[in-house]
Amino acid sequence: MEGTNTATSVLIKILLGGISVLIADFLLSGVSINTWTTGFLLAAVIILINLTLKPIMVILTLPITLITFGLFLLVINALVILMAAYFIPGFSVANFWWALGFSLVLSLINGVFGNSLN
Repeated sequence: MEGTNTATSVLIKILLGGISVLIADFLLSGVSINTWTTGFLLAAVIILINLTLKPIMVILTLPITLITFGLFLLVINALVILMAAYFIPGFSVANFWWALGFSLVLSLINGVFGNSLN
């Protein structure tokens, strides 16, 4: 029974994440998502990157993160968005600054939903 709850919570996280991604796309002109299915796929890929690659990036950049009092984590979040844009056709980000803005808006929207993409 416990596996069903885990699968359900992952699906809910992807669903809320997809909605968040689509809202952020609507708010930012430097980000483009072609279809709503791409938005949900993007949410799943961001969750996957946050679970696998992001911890490695955080550990490798720990000294600079400490020196900048944690602000370098914003750069890591933008890099996660740029990686997702590389892997997902139909999702594009104009540049690093739009990726940074997208990650900030996405964090705010997810905060309202009480959801986290990681």
